[in-house]
Amino acid sequence: MFERSLSARTIEYTNAVLESAFLQAARWKMLAEDPCVGVDLPRVKRKEMEALSVEECRRFLEVAERSRWFSLLALALTMGMRPSEYLALKWTDIDWQRGTASVCRTIQVDGSEWTFDDTKRKRSRRIVKLQNFILKALRALKAAQESSREENTFPSSELIFVSAAGLPLKQRAVKREFRRLLAIAGIRSVRLYDLRHTAATLAIAAGVSVKVISDQLGHASISFTLERYSHVLPSIQDEAAAKVEQLLVA
Repeated sequence: MFERSLSARTIEYTNAVLESAFLQAARWKMLAEDPCVGVDLPRVKRKEMEALSVEECRRFLEVAERSRWFSLLALALTMGMRPSEYLALKWTDIDWQRGTASVCRTIQVDGSEWTFDDTKRKRSRRIVKLQNFILKALRALKAAQESSREENTFPSSELIFVSAAGLPLKQRAVKREFRRLLAIAGIRSVRLYDLRHTAATLAIAAGVSVKVISDQLGHASISFTLERYSHVLPSIQDEAAAKVEQLLVA
């Protein structure tokens, strides 16, 4: 697989599936041992994580607010959802009274075909609290869709974020518009997925507990969140230490 130039991540996943199957075969006495044990796997290179600064976020939101993509990108910037999660949101997932959104599915779009799928893992099914300006933007989007629907210029759809034809949005289209708005705002180019990292970094900088952030992101564990964002935590710990000192010494 390595010689065929398949990625290290693909090889790792394949090995994990084979190892599970061979381990079961060994339990059933069909094999003397698991042949995957001791196999040297290529090192998986983790993509470098980038996050927008607070000032960049403000400039980006100012530009995005003048486009029809504001509610989608503002939600992505603040809630830390994966693209496949927020593109799968339905209007029924929004609890307007509590101001929350239920993340309970993902969407996969391939050409004209699209399917709903389960979330990445069990902990990824979660309820996230929406900020007031996000709720306001979503209400405006809903009102605009309903108005267009009454004029027969917009088809009915259960999804929140759809194309002009009422079809599920492709990540490629969202990425294109995201980069266009970044350029207008004079901000360096980052990946669409980096909005998820930006949301986490902003929450850490605001002093939100790592447990809450981990739940919001749908991470497998708090330890993963701590490891993933360890580069941001030292400055937060310095601030926490200073506040505790003020309580004790003041």
